[in-house]
Amino acid sequence: MRRLGGLAAVLVVVLAAGIGGLYVYLQAQFRAPGPLTEETGFLVPRGAGLDAIAADLAAQGIVADADVFALAVRLFGEARSLQAGEFAVPPAASMEDVAALIASGRTVVHRVTVPEGLTSVEIVTLLNDAKVLEGSLADTPPEGSLLPETYHFTRGDSREALLQRMRDSMQSAIDDVWSRRVDGLPIKTPEEAVILASIVERETGVDAERPLVAGVFINRLRKGMPLQSDPTVIYGITLGKAPFGRSLTRKDLATPTPYNTYQIPGLPPAPIANPGRASLEAVVNPATTDYIYFVADGTGGHAFAKTLAEHNRNVAKWRKHLRSLKKQSN
Repeated sequence: MRRLGGLAAVLVVVLAAGIGGLYVYLQAQFRAPGPLTEETGFLVPRGAGLDAIAADLAAQGIVADADVFALAVRLFGEARSLQAGEFAVPPAASMEDVAALIASGRTVVHRVTVPEGLTSVEIVTLLNDAKVLEGSLADTPPEGSLLPETYHFTRGDSREALLQRMRDSMQSAIDDVWSRRVDGLPIKTPEEAVILASIVERETGVDAERPLVAGVFINRLRKGMPLQSDPTVIYGITLGKAPFGRSLTRKDLATPTPYNTYQIPGLPPAPIANPGRASLEAVVNPATTDYIYFVADGTGGHAFAKTLAEHNRNVAKWRKHLRSLKKQSN
């Protein structure tokens, strides 16, 4: 009996030593630098368990051994804290680093930049092209209801949710800007401000010009003059569904549509694009000016005029510039 008792004691010691050695080995493997040589993206699907995550990590070469990772996380990590999402794993990340990253929820942040002046159709196309978003967009939002800016999101976010953020951002911007409008404007509602801002947005891409262009249109509205904005004519033809693809003709300018501001008085019935905050700011606080005309000047900006005679001279210069460009291209 004493011999059996001694043997049992020896076995206990050997087993304890083995377990201790395994523990030390696992701990060393868990904390050792990993095999990655460059940052690598890793996606944890919703509902994935630890063993599935470990297998995927090993398959992508992020950890050296799936079994070691799974066992070590159960012993040293927080197996229940691993989260779904897309993660950017840094080079040489240890198993411990990888487990901590996935448990942290610090997922990869994507972004989409919506340029000012896009139509709602173009914005929907932009979101549909963002492959990391999910879901479909059933309807195209009304023109002027989406705020152009840069939006951040994570893989798996829905397109509809991001579109709603754009709606909410536009409404917040309109409420803020309209509350700070100057007195005496010929635009009476926030909706009219968005319509005019969309025209300003499509007329100029020069930040410094926006208040001046807005001032010209405000002067025209006050005088009862037609706005005579080419972008509104184009929108009346395309309705924002496709690029125009050609130059406007005299026939286009003479053809009545609800958006042809050469033919209708005042503002068109709705926005022609989605204006940015700067254009919204410009129409509620326009430049104080006597200008009532402007035309492109060939530099990306515009030449402004107070009289028709001065405007006609600017137009002649613009046409001369266009003829020069045509000759150079031939």
